[in-house]
Amino acid sequence: MTKPLIVVTGASSGIGAATARLLSAQGHPLLLLARRSRRMEELALPRTLCRRVDVTDRGAVEAAVHEAQERFGPADAIINNAGAMLLGRIADQPVDEWDRMIDLNVKGVLYGTRAVLPGMLARGTGTIVNVSSIAGRKTFPDHGAYVATKFAVHALSENLREEVAARGVRVVTIAPGAVETELLSHTSDERIKSDYEAWKESAGGALDPQVVAEAIAYAYGQPQSVTIREIVLAATGQEA
Repeated sequence: MTKPLIVVTGASSGIGAATARLLSAQGHPLLLLARRSRRMEELALPRTLCRRVDVTDRGAVEAAVHEAQERFGPADAIINNAGAMLLGRIADQPVDEWDRMIDLNVKGVLYGTRAVLPGMLARGTGTIVNVSSIAGRKTFPDHGAYVATKFAVHALSENLREEVAARGVRVVTIAPGAVETELLSHTSDERIKSDYEAWKESAGGALDPQVVAEAIAYAYGQPQSVTIREIVLAATGQEA
């Protein structure tokens, strides 16, 4: 049986790229969205449409989803993975970093969801997977604005589940601890980056993105009548 289309945002590296590889290996056609098209194309996955899209551009997200559905059929799932982690103190972090995280981490999830949800509701089936963070469940030093956006993802996911569960659509929140990705490199405060790296090392290292991808695939792979509402995972040595 032909497997259905899945949309993955933030697919050019880290969790998104690992998830794309895994779902492709399981036989799914994919729509991959990210700002770095070359990195997505280098994955060289079959039956995959790669589009250079910033998920804060709602029109571009909707256009790409429409194009993919015309080619591969209805989207059965979206992995809302695109995000930014720009660490800083509320007192002196550049405000444009707050804006970037709010736009990407919150509005990007909303825009991705809106692009596929009406069709899912019409068909009475589908899965929304929102990649959040342990920082959506507890606070960390120098994470204030980032934590706020990830708490928002958790709240949005729960509220959305209440809206759509009775109509056959599942909502899953994936909340990893520290993961070996490029996220930290975008933080502008070098002391905070150094402290984070030292903290990560003290915990014995961070999760491999593949582990998070497998958690996503596990949740999605359950019967449609079963929703894994949330998966929280971290390196064993990560205490916080």
